[in-house]
Amino acid sequence: MEHVRFVSCPKREGRSDLTFGTPIDLGAYDVPGRGKGVLDVFRRRYLLRLLVRKGTATRYRNSVLGWVWSYVKPASQFLIYYFVMGIILNFHRDIENFPIYLFSGVVAVNLFNEAFGNATTSIVDNRALVKKIYLPRELFPVAAIIVAFVHFLPQLAILIVVCLLIGWTPTVAGIGGAILGLILIVAFALGLGLFFSALNARFRDAQNFVELIKMFSTWTSPVLYTWAMVYTQLENHPWIFTLYSWNPLTVAVELFHQGFWASTTADSGLGIIPGFGTALLVAGIICVSMLIVGQLVFRNLERSFAQDL
Repeated sequence: MEHVRFVSCPKREGRSDLTFGTPIDLGAYDVPGRGKGVLDVFRRRYLLRLLVRKGTATRYRNSVLGWVWSYVKPASQFLIYYFVMGIILNFHRDIENFPIYLFSGVVAVNLFNEAFGNATTSIVDNRALVKKIYLPRELFPVAAIIVAFVHFLPQLAILIVVCLLIGWTPTVAGIGGAILGLILIVAFALGLGLFFSALNARFRDAQNFVELIKMFSTWTSPVLYTWAMVYTQLENHPWIFTLYSWNPLTVAVELFHQGFWASTTADSGLGIIPGFGTALLVAGIICVSMLIVGQLVFRNLERSFAQDL
C-alpha cells in the first residue's frame, strides 16, 4: 500500500507551513472573531439587507392593521400633545401653525427613540445568530436603525403633505437643514445604540436606563414648547441654557423646525437659537465622540456576547 507523504514547505508570510505540496494563500482569510467594526457593515451589505428585510417584514407580522400602525402611533401622540399643549395650555395661540411646529418635532424625536431603542435590544433580540455563527455584530444595531428609519418615512411623508397644504415653500437651506438634522439623529442614536446594546447583552437593566433616556428626550428638546421659553426661565443661568442648546436632539429638532415649520409662518418672531452655529458644531462633535466611544465599548464587550447571552 502506497503511503501518503506530507511535504513541508518553507514558511512564508500569509501561507501555511504544512501543505500537500501546493502552497495555500491565507491572506484573503480573516482571523475568526476579529473585525473592523462598523466598517465591516459596508463589506457585508448583503447580510445587512437581509437583516433589514427581516426587521421590516416581521415588525407587523400577524397584525390586522399591519403598516397602518406606523401612522396610528405618531397620530395618537400628536393628538394627545396637541390637546394638552395646544388647547389646554393655549400654545396654539402663541405659536403660528402650532400643529406643524409640534408634529415636525414629534417625528424627529420619534426617529431617535425608535432607532435608539431598537439598536439597544438588537444583540439580545438576535441572540440565536450571535451564539451560533460569527458575523460582524455591528450589523445588528445598524440594521435596527435602518429599520427605524424605514418606519419614519411614512411620518415624514405626512408632515410634508400637510406642510404643502398649508403653504410650505421648500428651500434649499430648509431641506439641507432637515437632512443635517436627520444625520445628527441617526449618528447620535447609532453611537448610543452601540454603547448600550453591548452593555445590555451583559447587564439587562441597561435597557431600563435607555427607557429613561427616551422619556427625557421628548421633554429636553423644544418639541412641546419653544426654546424661547427655556431661555426666559434660565435668564439668570445662561450656562444651563448653553448646555441645553448643545444637546444634539435640541439642534436636530430646531433644524426640522426651520426646514418645515418656519417657512409656513409669515413672521413667527421666534428666530433661531442664539449661538446656533456653535451649538451645531458642538452637537456634531458630541455625535462623533459618541460613535467612537460606542464602537470602542462594543468591540471590547463583543467577545463575550455568546457567553453573556
